[in-house]
Order: sequence, then C-alpha cells, then structure tokens
Amino acid sequence: MLFRNKLNIGLLALLCCLPSLSLAQAVGGYAAGCQFNSEALPLTGPGFKVIRKQRERFYGQPVLINYLTELGQKVQAANLPSMLVADIAMERGGPFAYGHRSHQTGLDVDIWLRPTPLAATSTALENIRELDMVDHDLYILTADFTDQQRQLLALAAQHNEVSRIFVHPLIKQSMCHSYGDAPWLSRLRPWFGHSGHFHVRLHCPVGQDDCEPQPAVQPGTGCDQELASWINDKTGAISSGPRAPYRPTLPQRCQGWVQ
Repeated sequence: MLFRNKLNIGLLALLCCLPSLSLAQAVGGYAAGCQFNSEALPLTGPGFKVIRKQRERFYGQPVLINYLTELGQKVQAANLPSMLVADIAMERGGPFAYGHRSHQTGLDVDIWLRPTPLAATSTALENIRELDMVDHDLYILTADFTDQQRQLLALAAQHNEVSRIFVHPLIKQSMCHSYGDAPWLSRLRPWFGHSGHFHVRLHCPVGQDDCEPQPAVQPGTGCDQELASWINDKTGAISSGPRAPYRPTLPQRCQGWVQ
C-alpha cells in the first residue's frame, strides 16, 4: 500500500509537468527559436489558399492559425480574391535551410500580394510565381498594386495580435496616402525585400514566458520622417546593410528538437 501511494504521488508529480509538454508553445526569438505542438493551416479555406505545400512550411502556433482563418473570412466577406498564404514555419519550427532568417516560432507568415489565379489548381499553386508590385528602376508601384491589395493589407493590420507587418517602403507610403492617420498604420513597417508579399508577425502569446518578444513599434502612424528615410534609401544599402551568413544559436529547449 505504501509503495502504491508513493507511485501515485510520483504519477501526480509527472502529470503536473505534462501541460508544458502538451500545450502549444513558441520558444525563443523569431529568428532563433522553435515551436512545440504546432497546428497545420488547412491547405484551403474561406478566403485563403496555401501555396507550395510540398515545402511543408504551413505549421504555426494556434494564435497564428486562428488569425489566418479569421483574416480569410474577412477577405471573403469583403469580396476580395482569396489570399495566397506562403511560408509560415516547419512543424517544429527552427531555421529554414533557405529563404528566411525568421519564421522559426510559428508566429510569422508571408502572404502574397498577387491575386489568386482563376485556375488555382493544386499544380498551379505549387508552381506559382510571386508578382513584384514595384518597378525598381523607376521606383514606383506598378499597376498591379490596386485597391484590392490595399484592402487586404488594411484587414491584415487591424488585428490586435499583430506586432508588425513588413512591407516595401513604397507600399507603406501608398497605405499612408490611402488611410491617413489610422492607428494601425504604425504596424506596417517599411523593409526591403517585401515588394511581392507582406510578412505578418504576431505578438508572443500571453503566458508563454519562453517566447522572446520584439520591442513594440513606436506610437503614431510611421508616415513621417521615418518613412521618408526609407523612401530616400532606394537601393536599401543604408537601411538593410549587407547580409552576413546567419547561424543562430537556438535556446536550449530547441536544441535536439529541431535539426
């Protein structure tokens, strides 16, 4: 009987630790981390379609999956074309072999700006190409960037879980002209390399202490001198600088969990 009581106490102690193993968790920073118990975004749903599914980069934290499904419903309700969802994260997170530095904790997602093709077959979505919305020689937005793209960005930015959305400086400028002093404009952060898609980053979920947040964006719209400095830096040489090889040191909890 005494042995059985000790065994039960041991099992209870073990069970107390299980929630940390069974609950979804984002661990580490956006560019040096991993995720536990991620969820897969359905390959298609109201207002969205996943592209290039063979990469298996459609896993995210539940808060991000919920964000995307809710955004898709808003896109559909606004009679906009279904949005094309690209890279989120791998099932366990961690660094990609190519393509991104971040997208490691299941809280980042790329959404393409081009409309869904009329013949959106599985093969077409696997081989689809990104459509650049910027004429980089003339440094202007192309005719492909229309009110549809502006509406999609506005819907994406108004969710309170959004920390920031990276867009090309010219796209940010267009949003400033269209939406004036809307408070959510501060979440649209100018960054080069985002002229065919925008990159949504959510806040660390509440209660996940192992998730490393990014500093909050500054108050205001960001449509003033800050944006002007990016617009004047047409080549991106000053703002982004050279990209050195990136070898992140992962948190201890991620080591051995991701390769």
